[in-house]
Amino acid sequence: MHLFEYAVIRVMPRVEREEFLNVGVIVYCPAQGFLKTVFELNENRLRAFSAELDIEELYDRLRAFERICAGRKEGGAIGQLAIASRFRWLTAMRSTVVQTSPVHPGLCTDAGETLARLFTQQVL
Repeated sequence: MHLFEYAVIRVMPRVEREEFLNVGVIVYCPAQGFLKTVFELNENRLRAFSAELDIEELYDRLRAFERICAGRKEGGAIGQLAIASRFRWLTAMRSTVVQTSPVHPGLCTDAGETLARLFTQQVL
């Protein structure tokens, strides 16, 4: 069993109301060198929060999570950091439309399977 950490990615269209919709999950497992995210935007549910929400901008922000997780130059300056630093940066507290939950730990044998399970439980 390997220690992993995860956070739920949330869209909070109106930060001042603190209402949010879970749209993704990010999982970090240092023993497996694993840092990945998966997301899905339910546009109808998001529009119920705010009709003015820019869906394309949300996709851009969430794709940035993917690029940073993958590392390399495509992830910009943050994507070039060590894997642990990238996870900590992605899960830092923010007051923006895209936020993450607090980080939660667990044990897994396969981080990829854990990511899929958490996504199903927390988002779908």
